[in-house]
Amino acid sequence: MSTAEAPDANRRDFLYIATGAVGAVGVASLAIPLIDQMNPSASVLALASIEVDLSPIEEGQSITVKWRGNPVIIRHRTAKDVEEARAVNIADLPDQDARNANVAEGSAATDENRVVDGKEQYLVQMGVCTHLGCVPIGDEGDYHGWFCPCHGSHYDTAGRIRKGPAPENLAVPEYQYLSDTKIKIG
Repeated sequence: MSTAEAPDANRRDFLYIATGAVGAVGVASLAIPLIDQMNPSASVLALASIEVDLSPIEEGQSITVKWRGNPVIIRHRTAKDVEEARAVNIADLPDQDARNANVAEGSAATDENRVVDGKEQYLVQMGVCTHLGCVPIGDEGDYHGWFCPCHGSHYDTAGRIRKGPAPENLAVPEYQYLSDTKIKIG
């Protein structure tokens, strides 16, 4: 290699690096707005949490509220509902996971792990069947909980799958009590 070729090689290396750097900055300047537009809109963020007053819900009655575009079922269970849910042997359940965002992952699907201690009369759960996403009908089915007529899934009074093709219990969203009669979901 002659000495005349060395400056051209250094200049060429510099041009490759400079071109690559300018290209990387250009790609980043285009990618940032593209990625930013995928963030949730203000209307979605407004629905990130909702407050629900439980006082109008009579014993034995259920209401459905909309949270993040999905139905959430809130049921004021009777003493009999709670008693039946607590009497179930966990080993008999197809899904033995609580599926509750408020307890440790992998907790057993006991009735106590599906509700808040001291407020066991109120069951808060997603109203979406875990089989194909249908909305189950309340106070129906073989276990007096919820029944999904699309494919025949039966849930008990604690929202646990007992019979049918659904693979999981109805999910319990993250929620907390703000007072004795008001909860915040999300």
